[in-house]
Amino acid sequence: MYWQCYLRAGLVYVPTTGVTKHDLYRVIEPVSVVPASNLEGLRRAFAEALTRGNPEVPALKPSDYPPPVLPKYAGVKTWNSFARNASLWAISERDGSYKILGYRRQAANGWVQDKKQEVIFPSGTTIDQVIDRMIATLQNPS
Repeated sequence: MYWQCYLRAGLVYVPTTGVTKHDLYRVIEPVSVVPASNLEGLRRAFAEALTRGNPEVPALKPSDYPPPVLPKYAGVKTWNSFARNASLWAISERDGSYKILGYRRQAANGWVQDKKQEVIFPSGTTIDQVIDRMIATLQNPS
């Protein structure tokens, strides 16, 4: 399982993360938008996104991709306008083990994973603990 969120201008965007049968992820609706300062709102948004899981979405050719969903939630017209001032974070779960993945901008290719921002949780860590750590990261970005 894999869930993304974006921090932009003090707001956290928590979309649903769909997956194709080829394990490629794509941001889809619904999307929650919560001020980074709203602890309970963020907990609720993450819990809802994780409950939705990764619904299956069709694999598409690049020419068939729909417009990105996040710019309209930010009140901007293009993906580049949204991404220019955003940071990307994700929660990854495999066999009950969780990671928080931080990403950094790479001019030509969007985002790439930044191993310096990766947090690996010990076995037995609960999803609530992971969510709390993600919220702390979003409220105090480096």
